[in-house]
Amino acid sequence: MAAVIKIFDTTLRDGEQSPGCSMNLQEKLEMAKQLERLRVDTIEAGFAAASPGDLLAIQAVAREIQDCQVASLARALTKDIDAAWEAVREAASPRIHTFIATSDIHMQYKLRKSPEQVLEQAVEMVKYAKKYCSDVQFSAEDATRSNPEFLYRVIEAVIKAGATVINIPDTVGYITPWEFTDLITNLFEKVPNIDQVDVAVHCHNDLGLAVANSLAAVGAGVNQIECTINGIGERAGNAALEEIVMGLVVRRDFYNVDTKIDTTQIYRTSRLLSSITGVTVQPNKAIVGANAFAHESGIHQHGVLANKSTYEIMTPASIGLAENKMVLGKHSGRHAFEDRLISLGYELTKEQLDTAFEQFKRLADKKKVVTDLDIEALVQQKTFNIPETYRLKRFVINSGSTITATATVYLETLEFPKEAVSTGDGPIDAAFKAIDQIVGIEFELDTFTINAVSEGKDAQGEVIVKIAKDGKLYTGRGLSTDIIESSIKAYLNAINKMLDELRYTKRIDADD
Repeated sequence: MAAVIKIFDTTLRDGEQSPGCSMNLQEKLEMAKQLERLRVDTIEAGFAAASPGDLLAIQAVAREIQDCQVASLARALTKDIDAAWEAVREAASPRIHTFIATSDIHMQYKLRKSPEQVLEQAVEMVKYAKKYCSDVQFSAEDATRSNPEFLYRVIEAVIKAGATVINIPDTVGYITPWEFTDLITNLFEKVPNIDQVDVAVHCHNDLGLAVANSLAAVGAGVNQIECTINGIGERAGNAALEEIVMGLVVRRDFYNVDTKIDTTQIYRTSRLLSSITGVTVQPNKAIVGANAFAHESGIHQHGVLANKSTYEIMTPASIGLAENKMVLGKHSGRHAFEDRLISLGYELTKEQLDTAFEQFKRLADKKKVVTDLDIEALVQQKTFNIPETYRLKRFVINSGSTITATATVYLETLEFPKEAVSTGDGPIDAAFKAIDQIVGIEFELDTFTINAVSEGKDAQGEVIVKIAKDGKLYTGRGLSTDIIESSIKAYLNAINKMLDELRYTKRIDADD
């Protein structure tokens, strides 16, 4: 019987720490529910001690998720461990994940502690966490640059103290697969009690080796891999879950291991994360990139038409990319629409389904054929319940090559409708300036991106906007067949997120 590799997903913690990938509470909840559908073993929901908001988000995930473990990261400090337990205590299966650096460079320059002090602190904090939680994971930060003999001592000691999972992070993406194989092999040989725990690895991608190193560690005997969707994470990112899992699936003949992952949820999970963060994957990204199953070369096309296995080592369906079997249009009914959503892997509440169907009918009046990509975009747009301080009622644009662009924007607000008129360098700039007049808060437009959701001149335009205030980015998303309308919607979506968080922060400060 093949061994089972556990998948520890840290998209909501390490992934969210990457620039431009922050999520609000509703987005974290939706992502966590999708990770549960993907059937990851553990969701690391955040770093509870980082902020009151992070703690509350982890609590919300812990209450919602039933079929996965929920973990919170904690430094090897009592206050961090207290916060982590407060965050995960209501989870069906909670885990505290504590860490301390073990490399000479980290101990000397970051911790300013001797190896013996680090060893003592690691043991004491594992014991402290164990008072709260039976499942305690310990990570030796920068393990791959640590003195091996000291690393073995620390690991043996924390296992004796009660750790149930030992994680070996390649924190700065420094090691090579061959070196990692040797390190893990020696770990199993030289730590006498290592057989009492799960052994994990957490690889960063600074040299582009995160997935290769993770798979090398599987070959050496580890049974948990830490990774993120789309490989997001600090600096160059983390090992990509989709690449690791499909590597194990496609090359099961080599690795002889299984995972619990439902691979048909991979594509949808990748798309959902991109929708939330506004960070798209490059077209040639393995597994989930737009070109992953595309063939342009004539020789390749000929081979695929004759036998798909000539150039495809996995099927699109294996990651959840299904071909359209039924055309949806303006005459399609609610039942057909709901069936298509189910086939795409979406589980909506009645209220969400009502809203999505209404939007679908409006879109179907504008487009002859509504594609799966159109439906996914509609559903993802309506998933997150962000309070709408401002909502677009209507807008009028006057623009041309010989006149100054002018925009009149009319917004519904929580108080009363407001209207503003402004000029700009173009219709979108003019519309944004009119909105700025109504909102009356200073912030900067950081990023503006336009994507076509599907093909054809009637394709929906998806606009991703990122605005910056006080060093934090807020991502907005707008969708319409009119690119100016989708731009305005994206801008308002980002502003509403910013205002919602500002109100939330004020409430937290008032409670403190």
